[in-house]
Amino acid sequence: MGISIRALGHASFQIKSSGKIVYIDLKKYGKGVEPSEKADVILVTHGHADHCSPETIMKIQKENSVIIAPENCSKRVKGDVRSLKPGEETEIDGIKIRAVEAYNHKRFRPSGRPWHPKGYGVGYLIKTEGKTIYHAGDTDLIPEMNKLGSVDVALLPTGDKYTMDNAEAADAALLIKPKTVIPMHTWDEDPTGFKEKVEANSDSKVIVLELDEEFSIK
Repeated sequence: MGISIRALGHASFQIKSSGKIVYIDLKKYGKGVEPSEKADVILVTHGHADHCSPETIMKIQKENSVIIAPENCSKRVKGDVRSLKPGEETEIDGIKIRAVEAYNHKRFRPSGRPWHPKGYGVGYLIKTEGKTIYHAGDTDLIPEMNKLGSVDVALLPTGDKYTMDNAEAADAALLIKPKTVIPMHTWDEDPTGFKEKVEANSDSKVIVLELDEEFSIK
């Protein structure tokens, strides 16, 4: 049937596959695309407001929607809510979802505590129709990225301060070796340098999605 990935803004995406609709990291939509289609699966990487909006989740929930979120978000939403720790996997209507590590080890608050300490959030590997999509969550370049396996599309943060910057995200792409890379969580950073570094040093193709633009995996 083919898989489509639609950019909703920041780190939010809608994935359509096998007649199912998956959302990742829904936020309150000021600058962004507000989702309207009801969800089969909702994934949340961590509890920060730009990734976990109970209000937005409630709007697109169905009675049988499954929400997968860490505890720091799951306590704030209602319905069929589940949590996966890194390495744990579940399957929903033929879509396999595995949580992986996502954390900072070089980006810190003024207090010295990481913005995203290990154990606070996760990334996800979404396996559907024989393809694997990796949503990295909010993270630095971490050694666990070397163990992701084959990835068709990697959604990587490039905005710096809270996550990888363009250069580090490019190094992550070179490590992961996905067929396609889509930058996200870019803030006001221009991803041109990211695209140039990745494509000059690998066979990966970088696709920069504008708001409401879609990328299709055949």
